[in-house]
Amino acid sequence: MLAIIIPYYKIRFFEATLQSLALQTDKRFKVYIGNDASKDDPTVLLEKYQNQFDFDYHFYDVNLGSVSLTQQWERCLTQVQGEEWVMLLGDDDVLDTNCVASFYENLDKIIKSEINVVRYATVVIDQNDLPLSGIYKHPELEKTTDFLMRKFKGGTRSSLSEFIFKTSVLKDVQFNNFPLAWFSDILAVLEVSNFGLIYTINEAVVSFRLSGDNITSRNDNLVLKNVGSFEFYHYLIKEKSPFFNENEIMTLKNQLEKTFLDNKKSLHFWRLFTILYFSNLFIKSYFMFICKAMKMVVK
Repeated sequence: MLAIIIPYYKIRFFEATLQSLALQTDKRFKVYIGNDASKDDPTVLLEKYQNQFDFDYHFYDVNLGSVSLTQQWERCLTQVQGEEWVMLLGDDDVLDTNCVASFYENLDKIIKSEINVVRYATVVIDQNDLPLSGIYKHPELEKTTDFLMRKFKGGTRSSLSEFIFKTSVLKDVQFNNFPLAWFSDILAVLEVSNFGLIYTINEAVVSFRLSGDNITSRNDNLVLKNVGSFEFYHYLIKEKSPFFNENEIMTLKNQLEKTFLDNKKSLHFWRLFTILYFSNLFIKSYFMFICKAMKMVVK
């Protein structure tokens, strides 16, 4: 069975999320809502949907999301009561009415292909439910490293809400605690799949909301996003380089260096960057980068 976790904090678009669950044509799912000590009490709204789908609601006294969003995700994950598959759905995102039905229609293929990560097609919507993008579709089976390279090149987008994970593997791997959970979802996709294949359901769409309220759309957190990006690229090169070919490692290095240049005054970045490049014998790349950074400082 499928578990759908909603790490709840903001009520503004929450009813649209709940309504999309109530309208599912296949009700073989259970929703677990974890309230992160929000001041927006959703209980009246939840009462409205009490008999429309199965859900458990839990209020947490301590706000974890402001300290570590990934810890809030994992705290909500402990609510799951044995469901084999799990989705973490944003409290402002919306599912097509056929999302659950399509999952079960494809489940035999998913199991036969020994898949641990499933995703849906997506569209970006605004605060008025109007589309801001076309529908992003993917190959039915795609290697996670190929997906990552496509994302770097602007060929696709992604968000946590569109993925379904094998629950046992996700609980074992867990989420890496990057600042703002920036790239934590992508790393989970890579590691839960063991850098293998993602199975895509293109006939159902998850709508990701870009409303100005969420982390993705805000501009007052760019420094923390930069740190999260640096830690993500650094982690992949340091810990997971055997899963990437030579060209892909070069792409990761380019991404790391671009991120570094946006925060080149950070002594912490300098130390990690220097140790990483020398330990991996990227000596030529290191000195080329130093020259580039010095030119930028002079300018």
